[in-house]
Amino acid sequence: MESSQLVAIINRLDAMIKEDSQEETTRRFEIDGVEKCAVTYDPASDSFSLEEFDQHQSFQFDNIDLVAMEIYDLLYD
Repeated sequence: MESSQLVAIINRLDAMIKEDSQEETTRRFEIDGVEKCAVTYDPASDSFSLEEFDQHQSFQFDNIDLVAMEIYDLLYD
């Protein structure tokens, strides 16, 4: 059985939350060498901002599960 891609995404997002920094942190997500999105975590507001590169849209999330599902959809749909 393959390991869960969704768990890997959540682990990366969780690492952003656990960083001992008061500044925003950003992670990029790609598949097959093509960047699909960037996610920024803002510890001051405890929220994520997702920038989708293909559609040039940005979304705000205050729930790690919701942002993880959106990233998964961008990478594997």
